Order: sequence, then C-alpha cells, then structure tokens
Amino acid sequence: MPDAFTVLWTHDTCYALRRAGRVGERPPVAFSGVHTSLPAWTGARSGDEAYALHVNRREVFVVSRMRVVDRERRGCCGPAPATWEDPAYPGHDDWSMLGAGGCGAQAVHVDATPVRFDVPVPGELLGRLAWRNRRDQTRNLK
Repeated sequence: MPDAFTVLWTHDTCYALRRAGRVGERPPVAFSGVHTSLPAWTGARSGDEAYALHVNRREVFVVSRMRVVDRERRGCCGPAPATWEDPAYPGHDDWSMLGAGGCGAQAVHVDATPVRFDVPVPGELLGRLAWRNRRDQTRNLK
C-alpha cells in the first residue's frame, strides 16, 4: 500500500456520527489541531489520502477514505469567530463532532467516501501495515 495518513476516530466521535445520522454520508471536512485531542494534519497536502480508522473490540475498521482537497478556510466554513464563545466553523456544524470545537482547530476539506462501520481491516493485512512518525521512523503494528 502506498503512503497515506491515518486518523483514529474515537468511540465518542463514532457515537456522535451515528447519533447525528451521518452514517452513509460523505464528510466534506475533517479537522486538524495543535492540541493532542485533534489529529495533526501538518504534513498533509492537496491530493494526499487519509484513512479514518476506528478500533472496536480489538478489530480495526476503515470508517472513511478521504482525499485532501485543501486546508484553507473557505466560505463554506462560515464566518470566523468574533469571540471565544462563537463557534469556530458554523458552516460545518453537521460535522462538528470531527473536531470543529477543538483547541486551534483548522478545517481540512476532503473528498471522502461515505462513513460506515462495517469494513474491517483483514487480520492478515494488519501485520504488514507500518506507520512512519514525524521523525521519519517506520514502525509496524504491535
């Protein structure tokens, strides 16, 4: 498999997606941030792919495959907040559970596959997956 980014969506995020009825819909945006509560998309550029993963009962699921469109604030994002109490991205309220309210959140516009929770990564593939960290060190799944 070629290089791609991975984003781990927590149980809370996936529960919020289900509760909001977003299963089967394509997210137009994901969020990046400086705080550890948000994924850091610092190396992602237009055209890069990212896989949203979810781990449930020791099984890894691909929730959505996303191709990065851009990392700019656009008209679809809504007005920038005037005060700290204002929502950061009111235009993306439907997808705010992906991190819109996080500390230092930044919109990452994506072209994504529909959100689903029934695509497990085959067990025999897990042993071949590798991750490269920011220091360019490659690690296999433990």
